[in-house]
Amino acid sequence: MEGKVCLVTGASRGIGQGIAEAFYRTGAVVYGLGRTSIDAVGSDWNYIECDVTDKNQFLKVLHRIHDEGHKLNVLVNAAGVTVPNPVGDARTNFRSTIETNLVSVYSCCVEVLPYMKASGGGSIINITSIGSTLGFSGNPSYGASKGGLRMLTKSLANDFATDKIRVNNLAPGYIRTDMTRLSFEDNTMNEARQQRTLLGRWGEISDLCGSAIFLASDASSYVTGTDLFVDGGWTAKGL
Repeated sequence: MEGKVCLVTGASRGIGQGIAEAFYRTGAVVYGLGRTSIDAVGSDWNYIECDVTDKNQFLKVLHRIHDEGHKLNVLVNAAGVTVPNPVGDARTNFRSTIETNLVSVYSCCVEVLPYMKASGGGSIINITSIGSTLGFSGNPSYGASKGGLRMLTKSLANDFATDKIRVNNLAPGYIRTDMTRLSFEDNTMNEARQQRTLLGRWGEISDLCGSAIFLASDASSYVTGTDLFVDGGWTAKGL
């Protein structure tokens, strides 16, 4: 990872922030994007306020990276939202979730393509979920967005391979973040999730970092179009 130029969306908190920090500790040049103000985040790496659903804002970031003399090697799409139903208008919430979790990811992948081609190839990591392959009640928009992202990744892996750009999914199980705080703090829900997980515990953000480094580095140079589940064994469990 030494010297690799990495762009991480959703880096103001949670999984995105953890991956950005892990990349930085391995010697990468890191640019992290998020909607939160830079004063509220604070980091040793390059944090930029950016709404990835706004194509023009994202393009400005790519131009800045180029103008600073860097060639982009890695993109991690970690920006995401979840709005469990029923909250507010169902149609509006569904569209908003799809826009952030799927449409903006597609846009980011397409926009980085010429920059990664200029660097001779690269790695794109999309953060999906165990919800990309399994059905969960109460949040259909999240499941639809992550399921769509899972297949988008496989399609882009086919399209980008000739340019030596690998595209993979990193699929977390139940990880302790701000997004999962309510479930974690609910004793009944917390216990149910621990019992469903083979390793008997919730995951921490640090549990994802090694897998992210693997997919970003040359150690995974023959890996593309696949799903790497980091779920404590959730998807492997039957009865």
